Amino acid sequence: QVQLVESGGGLVQPGGSLRLSCAASGSIGSINAMGWYRQAPGKQRELVASITNRGSTNYADSGKGRFTISRDNAKNTVYLQMNSLKPEDTAVYYCAAGLISTITQMTIPASWKYWAQGTQVTVSS
Repeated sequence: QVQLVESGGGLVQPGGSLRLSCAASGSIGSINAMGWYRQAPGKQRELVASITNRGSTNYADSGKGRFTISRDNAKNTVYLQMNSLKPEDTAVYYCAAGLISTITQMTIPASWKYWAQGTQVTVSS
């Protein structure tokens, strides 16, 4: 089992920045990728960004150029730096972890075995 604990959500004005953190513990060797998803009210959960154990990253078009995913292997922690935030970025953000084989799988929520509790990000003036 892998446990994921998120932190860093909150309220920010348009154009502002936030950094989300996700600390993993437990059977870390059973996963090879971590990612961030988000879900806005009335919408499906969607991939924001993902990163493999080797450091390969993948971003949804909505966050390219504004969001950066990174990881600290020593701390088993993944970060999502979000800059130039927009009201449409408002959502509950979820950290996920799993054993992922392809980029296509990364975009499918059911591919990820472990999920954090979610943290609210609200972008509003």
